[in-house]
Amino acid sequence: VQLVESGGGSVQAGGSLRLSCAASGRILPGNVLSWYRQAPGKEREFVASIAWSSGHTEYGLSVQGRFTISKNNDKNMMFLEMNSLRPEDTATYYCGRRVVCDTSYADWGPGTQVTVYT
Repeated sequence: VQLVESGGGSVQAGGSLRLSCAASGRILPGNVLSWYRQAPGKEREFVASIAWSSGHTEYGLSVQGRFTISKNNDKNMMFLEMNSLRPEDTATYYCGRRVVCDTSYADWGPGTQVTVYT
């Protein structure tokens, strides 16, 4: 499965962005799609995940209450609505796919850059 992120850009602190992740190839019911981010010099950080079948969602502590993950099964797409953005949200955002019983990811997109300025 190939994943491609889009929707990144530059936004002022307090603003919003909506990221998209388009998947080519079938996403199976037992898959989980996730958003991770990585800032320069930092480790990749979990942002949010959504189970493709059940829609169960999980969020990283730093984004809870500000970001919302969603999906469109018919279009094979996942989204990340980001509100109340902060400069510390600046990073490259990646979408990834794994099987629900695995901890490792089978596929990653190339990433999309999000820059939040004051």
